[in-house]
Amino acid sequence: MKNLCLFLIGISFSIQAFSQKKDTRLANLDALLEKVRTEWGAPGFAVAVVEKDKIVYSSGFGYKDQEQKTPVTPNTLFAIGSSSKAFTSAVLGVLREDKKIDFDDRPAKYIPELRFAESYMNEQIIIKDLMSHRTGLPRHDLSWYMFPSDSDEELIKRIGFQEPFTGLRQQWYYNNWMFFLQGQIGKRITGKTWEENIQTMFFDKLGMSQSTFRAVELPKELDFSFGYQTDPEGISTKMDYYNIAAMAPAGAINSNVTEMSNWLITWINGGKFKEEQIIPAAYVTEAMSAQMVVSAGTPSKEHPDAHFANYGYGWFLSSYRGHYRVEHGGNIDGFSASASFFPTDSLGIVVLANQNGSQVPGIVRNMIADRMLKLDPADWSGEGLKRLEEAKAMQEKAKKAADSTKISTTKPSHVLAEYTGTYENLGYGKLELDLLNDTLRAKTGLYDAVLLHEHYDIFNLHLIYQGEINMDNPIKVSFQTAINGDISGLETQVEPALDPIEFKRTPKILDVSAEDLAKYEGAYLLMGVQEVKIYVKEGKLYAFVPGQPEYEQIPVGNNEFNFKTLEGFKIKFEEKDGEIVAVNFVQPNGTFRGERKK
Repeated sequence: MKNLCLFLIGISFSIQAFSQKKDTRLANLDALLEKVRTEWGAPGFAVAVVEKDKIVYSSGFGYKDQEQKTPVTPNTLFAIGSSSKAFTSAVLGVLREDKKIDFDDRPAKYIPELRFAESYMNEQIIIKDLMSHRTGLPRHDLSWYMFPSDSDEELIKRIGFQEPFTGLRQQWYYNNWMFFLQGQIGKRITGKTWEENIQTMFFDKLGMSQSTFRAVELPKELDFSFGYQTDPEGISTKMDYYNIAAMAPAGAINSNVTEMSNWLITWINGGKFKEEQIIPAAYVTEAMSAQMVVSAGTPSKEHPDAHFANYGYGWFLSSYRGHYRVEHGGNIDGFSASASFFPTDSLGIVVLANQNGSQVPGIVRNMIADRMLKLDPADWSGEGLKRLEEAKAMQEKAKKAADSTKISTTKPSHVLAEYTGTYENLGYGKLELDLLNDTLRAKTGLYDAVLLHEHYDIFNLHLIYQGEINMDNPIKVSFQTAINGDISGLETQVEPALDPIEFKRTPKILDVSAEDLAKYEGAYLLMGVQEVKIYVKEGKLYAFVPGQPEYEQIPVGNNEFNFKTLEGFKIKFEEKDGEIVAVNFVQPNGTFRGERKK
């Protein structure tokens, strides 16, 4: 998608959810937050602040539908992305309280078919590791994002082919897949879907009657927001809702700040809401305690009182200017979110924005925290804008450096038609390549894309989004050649923590009739000595060498066939004056020619 942002000047609305007594800590807050919205070019956002067991501030800014100038309200539904993760882990917390699960169990106890890529992972990974991002697996996000599936079974199978980058519990690394597995574990134990578990355990008990699970169905609701992306010139355009499919436990919830406030109130009050224990108290304490070190989290010169970065269960933990903060952000196509609370201060803040990859939720969260905690306000927006400009300058510098390494005098090693076919990685999915109007086109499972030549056998894959080719941030792919000269696959660095991921190629199978195949039938004298028979059986072409099994042939080109069961072996027929006169057996150890017997 396009990079963020900058300035968008326009009229906005700030809607108070209800009449409330002014809190001097939040004096002039509406104007300050509206300034943030315009500085960052955000179409709209909503915010709510809770203290102890009630909402003390709730407001909407900007538009949920920018084209129609429809204002955001505190009841406007937004996709909250990964802010859903705390809900997913809390399901397991409830099940543990009911003695239906032990966090020290191995995941395969509940998902017997689950296999990880390394045997030690199957033996040693426990449920706590899934909950705190410490399995040693990197993100592998494009596996679910670009190749989505509604099949739980398909996603479970993919995990078995996803390589780790480090040992178990050696390094924290964010991984959406492990939250998918948590959703599966809850499903196996209760016999209910992840959505049903969230609904009955939390939504129903917390009065979250408007919250939903499918972003693509948001337009069916009375008060919902569209999602937007903002380009570097500050122009915002609508994005399609993303269907997260079976990966829902990692980030599928849609909610509003009013209902998310009830979620935060529950956590602030030790798992209780209106005197009912919704989340077990012991789990609440454990979930917001450090289970894994995220990074060094040392203080900066600018903010010496903001430091340490740990992770609990579905929550990030940090020290915010001397106050213990529990928080999780969320980003999914067109939306950004932040849900946070300060347990020792009985304070909670939720910010939901309809801007893709937006910094607005974090900035607004910090601005409000400074005021509620009676701290000297920092210029969070100004600092963010400065960092954004620095990042843009670095990106431009990196782009120029990349352009300077391009070798423009080279060309692909094969004609473009010979790159077509199906490219598959069992841990990711299938990539279909076709040739259209002299351009390689790809289908990733979710997106269409074009591949534009850079140099040698390296191409840049540009996604087509909402009818437009995205020329920013291409995915670089390198095509591989087999020993027989055919294109055998491609590699791409889609997971930064690992070596390039390989997709193996299967040539596109042509539809050739039995009648057309008949022209290849006959006996061929290989190397002038060995007779080879070519014949059609049940509509398929076969090659038979005495003393060997018959080999089925797969049509992949003009007079060209691949052995179905032998990788790297193929045959090419020679044609003269409309007649087949010879065959070439192309093998890893050489090419062997046989003339057709009269």
